[in-house]
Amino acid sequence: MDPRIGRVGAAIGLQVKRRREQRGLTAAELARRAGIGKASLSNIEAGRGNPTIDTLAALAAALHLPLTDLITDPVESGTVYRPSTPRPDGEISRELLRRVSAGHNTEVWRLRMPAHSTMEGVPHASGTTEHLLVASGSLLAGLIGEPVTLRTGDFLSFPGDLPHRYETFDDEADVTVLLVSPPLT
Repeated sequence: MDPRIGRVGAAIGLQVKRRREQRGLTAAELARRAGIGKASLSNIEAGRGNPTIDTLAALAAALHLPLTDLITDPVESGTVYRPSTPRPDGEISRELLRRVSAGHNTEVWRLRMPAHSTMEGVPHASGTTEHLLVASGSLLAGLIGEPVTLRTGDFLSFPGDLPHRYETFDDEADVTVLLVSPPLT
């Protein structure tokens, strides 16, 4: 078995157990409410189970949670991201650093743009908000027709579900981008 699957199963099990205990439910009561066997729930909570989406949906409904609250991407304390490869000179680089699905869906990206470059932002899912934090450099960014000049340390939020763009000036820009989308229903 792929070790990543084991880590995700363990994280889901931990989340199910944590939420069950937060609600003051016994394992037997949660299993009854979800319509699954107590042994199956025990295996899921121990990280040994391989539950179907239907089983997780039943557990989420019994816990009065959105399904995405049970599906977490495990992160160990002190996780450090280091770029795997340098960006070729003159090219725009977009690297997904982290994706989290708990309540809202959040993606953390690193955007590096050379001087005098432009990138058209494709509108994201309805209700998405885009947040930019400029680590270095400067750029013109935001909604088409409403761009804002940003410099090192500036922060901007705008509706990411509308057409937007990024454009650098005489220096390159290094930007952290957070995309926050509403939960899937």
